[in-house]
Amino acid sequence: MTGITVGFAMCGSYCTFSKAFQQMEKLKNTGYDIIPIMSFNAYTTDTRFGTAKEFIEKAENICERKVISTIAAAEPIGPKGMTDIMLVAPCTGNTMAKLANAVTDTPVTMAVKSHLRQSKPVLITVATNDALGASAQNIGRLLNTRHYYFVPFTQDNPIQKPNSLVANFELIPSALEYALREQQMQPIFCR
Repeated sequence: MTGITVGFAMCGSYCTFSKAFQQMEKLKNTGYDIIPIMSFNAYTTDTRFGTAKEFIEKAENICERKVISTIAAAEPIGPKGMTDIMLVAPCTGNTMAKLANAVTDTPVTMAVKSHLRQSKPVLITVATNDALGASAQNIGRLLNTRHYYFVPFTQDNPIQKPNSLVANFELIPSALEYALREQQMQPIFCR
């Protein structure tokens, strides 16, 4: 996959960061060039899963470049043709709502908007507790919007969290290949 540049945009579903970083490393080791991007929350919030500083350092070490962390820094992505595909992993319900309704107020949403100026694919890696509740309409809207694709997802805990969905992060490399061919990996709902 040499010559393919992935914008790897991370939002604040911190419990999935370890999975996201594993896939970031896997993509890098496969030969993809990766541009790390973080939402304001991902870039600044310390959590029980790690500190913002640790997250930033990990992304920068894997990608061998600085994290894009401002709207101004994300805006040139499309005009300069910096990415071949934009991967949002993890993608929170909040960010999905913004993407589905064309709200551009974070580095991640600006990166996606700018990237889409080139009519290139965006791959969503959903991780939200309200996916089968309030966010369901946004998933549906994005599934029916050109250039958006999803990493196959499942209910992560249907008894205790019946509205929650999380993507199978291990399918990111395969789903990325499908999206680069402008195809949705199937089945979209997996176990």
